[in-house]
Amino acid sequence: MAKHRLEQPNRGSTVAKKAVIAGSITLGSLAAAAGPALAAPVHTPLGTFEIPALPGQQGPEVKQAPEAKPVAKSPAATVEIPNLGQFTVPGIAPDQIPQQFRPGGGGPLAAPQLTAGQKAVKAAESKIGSPYSYGSAGPNAFDCSGLVYWSYKQAGKTIPRDSYGQLGGGRAVSYSDAKPGDVMIFNGGGHAGIYVGNGQFVHSSNYGTPVKRDAVKEWTLTGIRRY
Repeated sequence: MAKHRLEQPNRGSTVAKKAVIAGSITLGSLAAAAGPALAAPVHTPLGTFEIPALPGQQGPEVKQAPEAKPVAKSPAATVEIPNLGQFTVPGIAPDQIPQQFRPGGGGPLAAPQLTAGQKAVKAAESKIGSPYSYGSAGPNAFDCSGLVYWSYKQAGKTIPRDSYGQLGGGRAVSYSDAKPGDVMIFNGGGHAGIYVGNGQFVHSSNYGTPVKRDAVKEWTLTGIRRY
């Protein structure tokens, strides 16, 4: 009979397996000793796995979020309206304001210049409530033409003193074209007042009635003069 020899396990293979196991344990120890490390995803046919970075190796790059850019502010200019105050108007840069509206080289818009008629209206309205006095032209009491005369004096313009003279001076305008400050003559020339707009005029009518506003349509209008 043939003799059979018992095959011994390959010693080299056994040593290699032990080395792999030892290496795995050592690698595990190193990974544990290294503490938390960045991980990179690895895709395989069996799924996706997070592989921690080994000591001395760079983990996956972490991208910083881009810095937010400041939002540009819309231009705005300050406008000053007489008797109302200052307002900010968006969409207009201060350097876009014409030079003539920038007193002192900048700042709020200049107040519009008033005409003599508009100044006369302000003066006449400031005397509402003052008493009537025949032959008086202010500053505390007035007759009808005296109020008109005094009001235009405050506006820097001298006009005739009596109502008939006021009817003969200035330039004639129609009622449809009347503007605040126009002199209104009533009753064939015997009465005068100052138009303030919206069908109203200011006048000093008679004894016992102070300076007040009245409706033009309530009086017999003779003519309108613009100075």
